[in-house]
Amino acid sequence: MTDVNLCYASVRALSELVSKKQVSPVEIIEAHLQRISETEPVLNSFITLLADEAQEAARRAEAMINRGNHLGPLHGIPVGLKDLFNTGGVKTTSGSRIFDNYVPIEDCTVASKFRAAGAILIGKLNMHQFAYGPTGENPDYGHMHNPWDPEKIAGGSSGGSGSAAASGQCTITMGSDTGGSVRIPSSFCGIVGLKPTYGLVSRNGLTPLSWCLDHPGPMVRTVEDAALTMNVISGFDPKDVASARVNIPDYTENLNKSIQGLRVGIVKEFFDAPLDAEVESIVRKAISHIESMGAEIHEVSMPMFEQSQAISGTILMCEAAAYHRELLRDHAEELYAPVRLRLESGLLITAADYLKAQQARALFNTSVNALYQTVDVLVGPSQPITAPTLLAQSVEINGTRVGTTAAVTQYSRPYNITGTPAITVPCGFSASGMPVGLQIAGKAFDESTVLQVAHAYESTTDWHLKHPDIAS
Repeated sequence: MTDVNLCYASVRALSELVSKKQVSPVEIIEAHLQRISETEPVLNSFITLLADEAQEAARRAEAMINRGNHLGPLHGIPVGLKDLFNTGGVKTTSGSRIFDNYVPIEDCTVASKFRAAGAILIGKLNMHQFAYGPTGENPDYGHMHNPWDPEKIAGGSSGGSGSAAASGQCTITMGSDTGGSVRIPSSFCGIVGLKPTYGLVSRNGLTPLSWCLDHPGPMVRTVEDAALTMNVISGFDPKDVASARVNIPDYTENLNKSIQGLRVGIVKEFFDAPLDAEVESIVRKAISHIESMGAEIHEVSMPMFEQSQAISGTILMCEAAAYHRELLRDHAEELYAPVRLRLESGLLITAADYLKAQQARALFNTSVNALYQTVDVLVGPSQPITAPTLLAQSVEINGTRVGTTAAVTQYSRPYNITGTPAITVPCGFSASGMPVGLQIAGKAFDESTVLQVAHAYESTTDWHLKHPDIAS
């Protein structure tokens, strides 16, 4: 296997090679570091690269495995963390130079779980400043670029995670999703991104954006890799007040089960919203493919869909402003202007408006939960467009100009409001060669079914096997 093949191999494939001693963790890390050196000048995925530390960790992993102590599928696998995940002894900037010298004394819970599983932290990934934006802009550490076309956005706020996974810089990356920040870059970069159920993956040690909307989740190249990652990072954490006490299954167990007879809901309003005609055609073909596998397709209605932007936006702006109030007071001039404006706007929203938004959220959740009485999952576009040009303030959808932020968050925000699982998987490419994503959402803590449907689609298509040709 060539070095590039190592960089694009799945967790399962790499784990089998390692366990059979056909490839060592040292070789895996060296291959990824070489890939980073070749592609990073174009992509700008990393804020902090831990080359020496990763090589030393790989040598330790190799020694353990040679002694017969193989910790599992993630042992020796390179992982990149969005730079709002605290890492002991490694700076965590949250995408801002204000925190360029902040070095946490201990790992966040997710990082600790990765270390315990033998995964190797290869670096901290670039992001929209304080995770407050869906496009992947960052004037402090440089904007993130899409591996399929560097003139296009990688998406945000976990843009570095999306570009790193799509380009073979990392096998597993982690993002956080408050209004779509795992699924937006995953869709634009042509990879798999899972927003788990709220409370399933600990937020302890992550810089918050919105306490009640934040969801950490994996960004990888295959559905099975997402499942294997969830096996490691899920579970109750007393350090997170929102952490849920639920049984954690083996998320790989149902991947190969048939979806014959599974009820799939197609939300009418998703297709009534601004949606590029080419993207719609690709997504409808993907849905037809799922139907051809035996799933039952039902059109359903999400009557409060049009209110979801206002509900999510009000809650997010208030909670972000509350958390960053002192930062805004002391460092306003150092903030990226669009981020500063969003934070300042949050201070203008009244407590009454916040409470009304939470009341509307309860009504919205009731209406969406009712849909799952008739269907098992909801399926639709991940994005209404392919990745727009970097720094574009608006996009054109079927001849109409729409604000970029509103456009790229319209399908993701509903599932942050409900706190239920949603995944995006590659389902095709536009005529210009840009990825299109299919979003699959499910009931609370029913990641297994969401992953099952996603894997059924992925295993009978080859979109996930296509990789960008990155010119250095």
